[in-house]
Amino acid sequence: MANVPGDLLYTAEHEYIRDRGNGVVEVGITDYAQGELGDIVYLELPKVGTSFKTHDVFGTIEAVKAVSELFAPLAGEVTEVNSRLDGEPALVNTDPFGDGWMIRMKLSDASALSGLMKADAYSAQIG
Repeated sequence: MANVPGDLLYTAEHEYIRDRGNGVVEVGITDYAQGELGDIVYLELPKVGTSFKTHDVFGTIEAVKAVSELFAPLAGEVTEVNSRLDGEPALVNTDPFGDGWMIRMKLSDASALSGLMKADAYSAQIG
């Protein structure tokens, strides 16, 4: 059974969002998503300063058995990219909610967080 922390928000595309305050969020993929993908071997992530609209593709994640797009959960500007993932993409598998985070964004509209799923709704979606 996938780990679904109660203090995070989720999207239907299996990204999680950690509210870091002051309109900044941390984004990664869920434990369920990394389990479905298998061993992560490469990530292509955006540069700091890149802006995205909600549901824009912000990068790709490559696993042994698939390549998938990563979707921006909300509109905003990338303020930080987890550079550890360049050399250690498997952190997404081993610690998706910790060292495996992907980007931090300054949201265009922090009130948009209210449109994301809470843990119980995401758990129901993944069964």
